[in-house]
Amino acid sequence: MSYKLGILDQSPIFKGRSAEDALQSTINLAKKAEEWGYSRFWVSEHHHMEQVAGSSPEVLISHLLARTNSIQIGSGGVMLQHYSPYKVAENFQVLSTLAPGRVDLGIGKAPGGFPLSTKALQNGKKIDGKDFNERLTFLKRLIDDSVEHNHALSGIQALPKPAKKPEIYLLGGSANSAELAADLGINFVFANFLNSDEKVLKEAAHAYRDNFNEGHFIAAVAALAAPTQEEAEMLVKDHKLFTLHLHDGRTLTVQSESQVQAFEKQAEGPFEIEEREANIIAGTQKYVNEELTRLHNTYQIDEFILHTPIQRETERFRSFQLMSPLQLTAKIETTQYKSVDKW
Repeated sequence: MSYKLGILDQSPIFKGRSAEDALQSTINLAKKAEEWGYSRFWVSEHHHMEQVAGSSPEVLISHLLARTNSIQIGSGGVMLQHYSPYKVAENFQVLSTLAPGRVDLGIGKAPGGFPLSTKALQNGKKIDGKDFNERLTFLKRLIDDSVEHNHALSGIQALPKPAKKPEIYLLGGSANSAELAADLGINFVFANFLNSDEKVLKEAAHAYRDNFNEGHFIAAVAALAAPTQEEAEMLVKDHKLFTLHLHDGRTLTVQSESQVQAFEKQAEGPFEIEEREANIIAGTQKYVNEELTRLHNTYQIDEFILHTPIQRETERFRSFQLMSPLQLTAKIETTQYKSVDKW
């Protein structure tokens, strides 16, 4: 295979299941992901959402590192607008000291929740996210132990210093975010499962590669593999995305009508709703692999992180197994062997 595969798990709470079940499922999936040859396993940060149990990636990462042996474990991602960059740096320095070379620090710009949880996280302070670039720059300086001499906090260090520092990834869905990552010399993950416009993907890829060709360019995609094309299409049928256009120009994408209703109850101003079909790459293992290969070849994507947003626990687990690098590699080798045998 010419590209790597990882998994994003939001610890979904399936119907009739509990948060305990969801977190145990995340642990089991991480162990299987390692066994199946996935390169990395990321967990998310969502607040005050009854559908998912993943609200504290740092805590969950620590447990997953202890339950696995070699796979990269990371955040997809930490919502930096809520936190001190210094504390985030300390958390991930500790994690990297516990598991040197295995920790990914994915950083997101979004709030990870709705107005009520944002207020709670920011303790009543009005933070509009306009200082995000400054926060991210300072975080990188802390991880690199390179805070400038003229900085107000010159001399500060994020300790302990691990043998191998965590890898930083900026999560975003625009060319501007890609360019920011390139300017800072960090890796970039394009959130294709939220913004599936290939024109924007192309712009982001160019913005990143033109400014930082050595970096790691990843696409996080919604994907589902099933034994047949018909079953795959049935499983993703009627999946929608809702983009909320706020009065101040910001946008927020949610994945269900219930989340739209929850936001509406908490919103402090008017907003417009744009509904569209969720762009999920769905089909047989062969079809999904061919589509990922097309995207890889077209946009020079180093790796894909798979997100499978369906409310069917067994079928979701099976999809990750079907798409596992070991399965795909075995399939390719078998096909090549058969063609040589025929020749």
